[in-house]
Amino acid sequence: MSHVGVPRGTSRKRRSLALFTTGVLSLPVLAGCSSGGDEATSVAVTPQDIASAARAQVAEGGTVNWAIDAMPATLNAFQADADSATTRITGALLPTLFPLDAKGRPQLNPDYLESAKVVETEPKQVVLYRLNQQAVWSDGREIGAPDFVAQWRALSGKDSAFWTARNAGYERIDKIERGADDLEVKVTFGKPYADWRSLFSPLYPKQVTGSPDAFNDGARSTLKATAGPFRLREVDKETGSVTLARNPRWWGSPAKLDSLVFKAVKPQDRTEALTEGKVDVADIDAAAANRIVQAARPTGGNGAPPAHGPGSEVTPAQALRSWALAHGSDEEVAQEAQEARDDKAKAAKAYAAEQSDLRLYAVRKSLEPAYTQLALNGESGPLADDRVRRAVARALDRQELADTVLKPLGLPAEPLGSHLALAGQPAYKDGSDALGSQDTKEAQALLADAGWTREGALKKTDGTKAGSEGEKQKDTGKKEEEKPEKKEDEADRTKEEKAEEEKAEGAKDDGKTDDAARREPSKDDGLYIVGDDKPGEAEGTATHVIAPAPAAAAQSAALLRQAGHLGETGTSEDAPARITAQDRQPGGAAGAYAPVGTAAPVQAPDTARGPLGKDGKALTLRFVLPSGPGSESLRSVGDKIAAMLDTIGIRTDITKVSDDSYFRDHVASGDYDLALYSWPATAYPATDNRPIFAKPVPATDGSLLVEQNYSRVGTDHIDQLFDEAVSELDEKTSRDLMKQADARIWAAAGSIPLYQRPQLVATDRKLVNVGAFGFGVPHYQDIGFKRPQSAGAPANKTK
Repeated sequence: MSHVGVPRGTSRKRRSLALFTTGVLSLPVLAGCSSGGDEATSVAVTPQDIASAARAQVAEGGTVNWAIDAMPATLNAFQADADSATTRITGALLPTLFPLDAKGRPQLNPDYLESAKVVETEPKQVVLYRLNQQAVWSDGREIGAPDFVAQWRALSGKDSAFWTARNAGYERIDKIERGADDLEVKVTFGKPYADWRSLFSPLYPKQVTGSPDAFNDGARSTLKATAGPFRLREVDKETGSVTLARNPRWWGSPAKLDSLVFKAVKPQDRTEALTEGKVDVADIDAAAANRIVQAARPTGGNGAPPAHGPGSEVTPAQALRSWALAHGSDEEVAQEAQEARDDKAKAAKAYAAEQSDLRLYAVRKSLEPAYTQLALNGESGPLADDRVRRAVARALDRQELADTVLKPLGLPAEPLGSHLALAGQPAYKDGSDALGSQDTKEAQALLADAGWTREGALKKTDGTKAGSEGEKQKDTGKKEEEKPEKKEDEADRTKEEKAEEEKAEGAKDDGKTDDAARREPSKDDGLYIVGDDKPGEAEGTATHVIAPAPAAAAQSAALLRQAGHLGETGTSEDAPARITAQDRQPGGAAGAYAPVGTAAPVQAPDTARGPLGKDGKALTLRFVLPSGPGSESLRSVGDKIAAMLDTIGIRTDITKVSDDSYFRDHVASGDYDLALYSWPATAYPATDNRPIFAKPVPATDGSLLVEQNYSRVGTDHIDQLFDEAVSELDEKTSRDLMKQADARIWAAAGSIPLYQRPQLVATDRKLVNVGAFGFGVPHYQDIGFKRPQSAGAPANKTK
């Protein structure tokens, strides 16, 4: 058993959306692999798609309505329930000292800082910030050292009265003091901190961070002072909107827009909101993007069927038959046919009207700073054995999986090669060779070494399978009593009857696995078993100890040596003690193998295919996927993975669960064997990725504290590399340590990066400097409507 915890008290909470709905934003372009050198890799970065325009080309005034998923639960970005809406809104209101550029690198923000640098390293690290002398809060007070001090004290972790979810880096600070004048802030660290640029962003006024009451409750729905190009005007929970107005005290380039309104619109309602003109900017899914693209295409005319939408699937023959039925002599049939034709005509007319409205929008696309991974839960069951995890990884054709998501959208696809950086970032290096590429024979060899064989699946003992879901035990005594009776019945049958039954049994089983692997899961929630469609029965748990084979130990040591080479340490790591596989089997479904007593098919068994097993227990893994409307591409990838695993004898029970419970009740709680979800990228992997890959530690009650390591797989050496990197002030050395850590994360095979997520954004065609920002952040003051090229009034649009 495990639970999510933060035992070290120093973890920085990542955007804890650990994103799973890749279907909502599924259009990545990822370029190439890394070079073999130490320097930043020469991989292409997909540029932002924001309809860039110089400020002189942007009209003054107007309002932009921007869709967010839901109203923010809090405006305090350092609280546990802060979300993407919190980040989006506070980005326009509060100082970010080092925003990311288009390549994911932190850059000094001249609106707030004149300079910021490490001025001392011995005996302690000292960072000196020199503030922009014009920087003031919306109440007129200068931004200064008191704001830094208040935020440090609130986030240092020393006062539990502050309900904070992240404090990494702040706990390393010894003191903060005024420098040579009011514009200088001097920060002294007790321990070296490589990621010091991550601190004080966003920076809150001391009115918010100065006391526990103000911090905990005072900034949830309002902010007493702001310091951005916009100020907070209103938070209206009834209409689901947050309104920002141009900040008259802003000292930088003034905002082009009069106001910016963030409206809560669910992802599935975005297309409707666009057609009704309720929003101007919205993240969309691939289906909505396709509709916007199709809206610009010619529609059917002159009697031709429409090119897309309702009626586009009707062939000329079907249209002729429909007309004939509607005008036939059978009045009842004619009436039904005419009503059907009328319904289709109404649907087509409504669709055409919506398409006309969608022509006002453009689709902006880039790569989202996040990646989708396959997580392998190594806490218990077959995946507690690193050989089985590596076999799963070696069975995957990651290129095919990337193609599945990206190629249909017309974008180049490339598998991601790092857990800790995305292509184009300075820390990126393809470390996948530490695990190895797709190799079916090698995957099968790993499973055989772990004791999983096809003969093992046929060997009858207790009749249970060896996945994390145990099959209910049958009453063996009852079965033995029934066997003589069955023999007597068989003796009374004719040979012809037996042959017919055997033929039917063979037809029923033959090809079932391939068909199941190819088809999409049903739309309703439930269980889908690759290789079978029977619901399962289960009870109880069982413990099985998998003893390490000498050959596997040698192979594991060799793999770690390879990881050391790829990480450029030149050293090997002692092979860790094998984790015993304690199969928790709380319940599941039968499938992908024959129950005890089932007659064998007529054809000879295919020794090259079929389920693997051990002591008569089939190797079956529980694959949990979300069932929501925005997760179609995720489920498609899941089906592909299940088919790939089937080729090496691993069967999967695919369980679809609601989006609301997917992450909370399954991934975070450990109720899965395989799962697909995403992590956001970061410019500070030593800080932000530490809790994701930290080795779980035992709690006093015997459970595991996993922080955010939901695969429950980690090593002491990986933790050591993170600790060294976060304290290394030489940037190149720190990046090299992160590359070494990534190689070992690959070798541990707890999570397999698949592809970088895409970013699709619908925007009003007249808007500029907004869209798919990729790594970068919006420059809110530059967003607006493009100034007309011809003479005339500015295109000030107000909705």
